[in-house]
Parts: sequence; structure tokens; C-alpha cells
Amino acid sequence: MTRDDTAADSFFTRHQFLIYRLFSLAGLLPVGAFLVVHLLTNSSILGGAESFQDRVDTIHGLGPLLVPVEIAFIFLPILFHAVVGFVIIAGGMPNVGSYPYSGNIRYTLQRATGMIAFAFIVWHLVHLHWLGAPFRGTALPGFDPHHASSTLAVAMASLGMNLLYAIGMLAAVYHFANGLWSLGITWGVWTSPAAMRRANWVSVGVGAVLAFAGLGSLVGIRRIDVDSARALEERRGEARRMLEGGLPASPAAASADVGT
Repeated sequence: MTRDDTAADSFFTRHQFLIYRLFSLAGLLPVGAFLVVHLLTNSSILGGAESFQDRVDTIHGLGPLLVPVEIAFIFLPILFHAVVGFVIIAGGMPNVGSYPYSGNIRYTLQRATGMIAFAFIVWHLVHLHWLGAPFRGTALPGFDPHHASSTLAVAMASLGMNLLYAIGMLAAVYHFANGLWSLGITWGVWTSPAAMRRANWVSVGVGAVLAFAGLGSLVGIRRIDVDSARALEERRGEARRMLEGGLPASPAAASADVGT
């Protein structure tokens, strides 16, 4: 072990109590809360292209505030949670006994799904988010919030892509739902076997709802007719530009916006 490794271990050991609580708290707020909102927003595509576009427009209504909000309340907490999680997995911090009874399988799955979820999040950013545009090039179409359903349907057209997203989404859902159970132990919310059993059912229920929403969104995306969705999005775009006092954009200009 190098001197730097020893110093890192010493830091995590000295501040273990605080780090574990910040780690578990970040997994709930804001990372877990964002997962819930994100999956429920995506599931609105089951209601059609207009329903989904309404939700996307609401989010992007933050305007220039959207980027700092994403960085401060989504990306940085995810990065913190992931770094501490990998330190725990690597053995840099001891297991605090979140699974003190017969939960070794759950603990193993928690670690495995955490790694899968992190890799999936990185891929998701490259595939669809504006942050991934420099790495995406022309090979992947990306996502345009002003043409939400049509660009998402194109980006998710292949069965392989849907399978990849299903695996990543289910890993994230399991990691969050099972993490709710262990969070209650870390914070001393449930300590008795009976309380743990009740909390277990709550975690199962949360996981089932989120898994249903996530898988439902994949079904909804495949039902989208790209041409019809694009026509709807163009009409909404023209109406928005007229309300803002601007001139309607030409079809060529509107087309050039896709994937930005």
C-alpha cells in the first residue's frame, strides 16, 4: 500500500460516521428523488407525444437555471455517492453492518447494481444528454428537448438499446429501493426485526412502482410514431415562437436543431 493509499484510508476511517450518513442521505436526496421524478416523467410518454412534451417543457422551463441545478443537485451528488460507494466496495471503509442478519445476498446485489447503475448513467449521458454530445459524434442521434418524443424514439429504435436501458434502469431501481431499507438501519429508523420486515415491504413496493414506470416508458417509446410526433412538435414549436414574438422557423432550421 502506498503512502497516498494509507492517507486516503486514514481520512475515510477518521470521518467514517459523517461520510456514511452523507453517503446514505445523498442516495435518498437528491439522487433517489431525481430517479423517482425522472422515471415518472419518462412514463408520461405512455400518454402520447404531447403528454411527454408537456413534462419535458416544464423541466426546461427553468431556462438558464437548468444547467447549474443539474450540476449542483444531480451530477455532484451522484458523483459523491458513486465515489464513496466504490471506496466501500474496494474495502477502503468497513461494512457497518447494514445487513446484520441474513442479507449477504442483498448486500452483494446492492454493490453489483451500484456498479451497473453507475456505468449505465455514464452511458445514458453519452447517449442522450447534452453533456455527451462531444463524445457522441454523428453515430448516435441524441435527444432534443424541443422534439422530445420523436428524437427519443429514433435514439431508442433498436431492441438492443431497449434491453440495455431495461437492465440499467432495473439495476438503478433495485439499488435505490434496497438502499431505502439499509438507509433506515444506518439512521436508526428501524432496528427491530419486525420494523425491518415492514420496511422491507415498503422497499419492495417502491421498487415495483418504479420498475413498472421505467419499463412502461420503454414500451411507450416504441409505440411512438416518429412522423406524427415530429408534426406535433413542429406545431407546438411554431405556436411557442409566435407567443414569444418571433418569426416561425423554417422546416430546415427546425430540422437542424435536432440532436443539439
